[in-house]
Amino acid sequence: MKVILLCGSPRPGGNTSQIVEECARVIQEKGLETEVFSLAGKKIESCTACNRCATEGNCVLEDGLADIIDAIRGAEGFIVASPVYFGTARGDVMAALQRIGMVSRSTDRFLSWKVGGPITVARRGGHTATIQEMLMFFLINNMIVPGSTYWNIVFGRDPGECWKDVEGMTTVRVFAENVARLITKISG
Repeated sequence: MKVILLCGSPRPGGNTSQIVEECARVIQEKGLETEVFSLAGKKIESCTACNRCATEGNCVLEDGLADIIDAIRGAEGFIVASPVYFGTARGDVMAALQRIGMVSRSTDRFLSWKVGGPITVARRGGHTATIQEMLMFFLINNMIVPGSTYWNIVFGRDPGECWKDVEGMTTVRVFAENVARLITKISG
């Protein structure tokens, strides 16, 4: 059993990356495998609605997303984390989610019944709109989103500030644990 975690930050080692790594650690402690992918250094394109994914089985745009899609297809869980820029998720994160969803819907609906959800990270505001924006991807793709003790949001700007948000970090740890526990129950 495996969970794919997608870090949508362009900054390796930043708060979003640290939070994703912490989630991976928690999931591994529960006995599941994890694989972390980062969008840092990638130039993720928007979907062109070419519908070639329906015949090719994966996205034909050559920017590295097809490899991530293959990994998600073979996993039981999927978590995506994005920093909040100007009150919303980064554009490349949403482009990636839209393309992942398009490939799933155009092929074997591989996202259906996967367990996961979104996490947002921001200095001050925009978390709620961003988590709602990303949550729509999970819900429209027939995925299972477990809860936590609060919304999966963490405050922090400079790298490492996320650890000062004790409530936020506790929330994402409980979320990661719930993802792992639910996958174990469903697969058991």
